[in-house]
Amino acid sequence: MPLTSSPAATSPSILNGGNGEWDVVIRPRGKVVAIDLRSVWNYRDLVWMFFKRDFITFYKQTILGPLWYLIQPTLTSLTYFVVFGKIANISTNGLPPFLFYMSGIVMWTYFSACLTNNSEVFSKNASLFGKVYFPRLVVPISVAMSSFVTFGIQFALLVVTTLGFSFAGSGVTLHLPVFALLPLLICYVAALGMGVGLIVSALTVRFRDLAYATGFVTQLWMYATPVVYPYSQIPVKYQWFFNLNPMTAPVETLRSIMFGVEGVGGTVWISNLVVTVCLLFAGLVLFSRAESNAMDTV
Repeated sequence: MPLTSSPAATSPSILNGGNGEWDVVIRPRGKVVAIDLRSVWNYRDLVWMFFKRDFITFYKQTILGPLWYLIQPTLTSLTYFVVFGKIANISTNGLPPFLFYMSGIVMWTYFSACLTNNSEVFSKNASLFGKVYFPRLVVPISVAMSSFVTFGIQFALLVVTTLGFSFAGSGVTLHLPVFALLPLLICYVAALGMGVGLIVSALTVRFRDLAYATGFVTQLWMYATPVVYPYSQIPVKYQWFFNLNPMTAPVETLRSIMFGVEGVGGTVWISNLVVTVCLLFAGLVLFSRAESNAMDTV
């Protein structure tokens, strides 16, 4: 059956076919917040297709291929080990510096990938969005899924490295509760990365400067997060800033549940969670409003 649409249409509904009616009717949006999760579920096969496309093509023409998943965090951890561990001599909260930096890098890399890849949803998919309708939220979800594969491989590397340090007699032990609590941390970071990425993506439709500033700001954000230093070393008068930084809690909590070191308190988690929920809601609203006319301006 044919497909009908209107210029500002973004919210489809599927009707029963077989009686001369349209299979899919796309109606104009009538609400400020119109997030049609049912349509996203109906297009779950498309989510899977985009996921496979991103995963297969990202390293398709490289020599080392997926080995880059392991090389990147290893070389970055070594660099931080020399610069911040040996030269700057910054505390690592009693953990071996290499493990401290790698645990922060693995968690931050997942967030950064969700943010930066989602910030270019409209510009990267302009040709596809201009040809056919499907719920645009499908793309950010597939980005979070493909970034999760990278996180899974790098987390496995972190586990193996931790076991190596443990067998070498460093005094570090792998705490098994990390495997039970890790899914919650992943969902939290994915929601935060998607929320911020959708905000940037929606604003980039009108303000192209954000596309150039995203990488730079993300790098600054990393240094404002306890990735290369522990939260316990932050002066009290500056801790309010880190309490509002929604990546403080997941980075510190991963180390806490994985190595058994001191983590952040409930107050930090609550403030981080409130900020994340606000950013995700703002991202969904702005993205939902921008998708109606994004192709007219991109």
